[in-house]
Amino acid sequence: MQIWPAIDLLGGKCVRLQQGDYGRETVFSDDPVAMALKFQSAGAKYLHLVDLDGARDGQPTNHEIVREIVAAVDMQCELGGGIRSEKTIDNLFATGLHRLVLGTAALDDPDWLREMAKAHPEQLVLGIDARDGYVATHGWLEVSDVRATDLATQFHDVSLAAIIYTDIATDGMLQGPNVPEMEKMQKQVSVPVVASGGVTTIEDVRALADVGLAGAIVGRALYQGTIDLSEAIEVAETGVIASSKDQ
Repeated sequence: MQIWPAIDLLGGKCVRLQQGDYGRETVFSDDPVAMALKFQSAGAKYLHLVDLDGARDGQPTNHEIVREIVAAVDMQCELGGGIRSEKTIDNLFATGLHRLVLGTAALDDPDWLREMAKAHPEQLVLGIDARDGYVATHGWLEVSDVRATDLATQFHDVSLAAIIYTDIATDGMLQGPNVPEMEKMQKQVSVPVVASGGVTTIEDVRALADVGLAGAIVGRALYQGTIDLSEAIEVAETGVIASSKDQ
C-alpha cells in the first residue's frame, strides 16, 4: 500500500481543515516547499497536494507554489482542487505533476472526464468525497444526491490511475478512518482505491492495508504527531515495523 502525505494549500500556506469546513482551518506551515522536503526525507515516495482555494473557487490559484514544490522534490506528486478545464489540465501537467485529481467535474460532466481520461490514460484520478455515503462537490460545500459507489461504478470502463475516496465525516478529526466503507469501495471497483480521511495511528494504516486498499492519504496526523511517517510507510509496504515504537 502506498502512503501519500498531504499538503493542503490555502492562500499559499499549508493548512488542514476539519471535515472540509473552511471556517475550521489550522495553519501548520507558511512554507509548503519545506514541508514537502521534510516528507521526502522521511522516506515518502508520493505526495498529495490539494488547492483548497481552487476547490472552493473553481480554478486553481496556488499554481506557482505547486510548481515550486514539484521542482523541489523527487516524489510522484498529484494535485486536486478546481481542475475543471482541459487548459487547466495541460497547464498543470506542464509543471511536472504525475497525476491530477478530478472530482466536481466528474459529477457535473461525466463525458468530459471520459474525454480527458482518453487523452491522459492512467494519469487522472477520480476524487470521490462523500458525506453519509453521498458525493460532496465544490470544495465539500455542496452534497449531491449521487451515491459514492454509484459514481465509482459509472466510470468502470475509464482508464483512471486510481480513485481517492474521502470520508468527510472523519477527515481531519483524528478519530480513525471509516475502514468498512473504504473496503466496500475497493471491492466495488477494479481500479486502485486510495483511502482518505481520519488516518490517525499506525494501526489505522495497518487496518487499511489489511483490507486491500491501494493507498492511504495521511494529513493532520502527520502535523500533530500522532503518526510517524517513516513507520507508516514501513507498515504500508511490509505490514510490520522493525522499530520498538510499535511494541
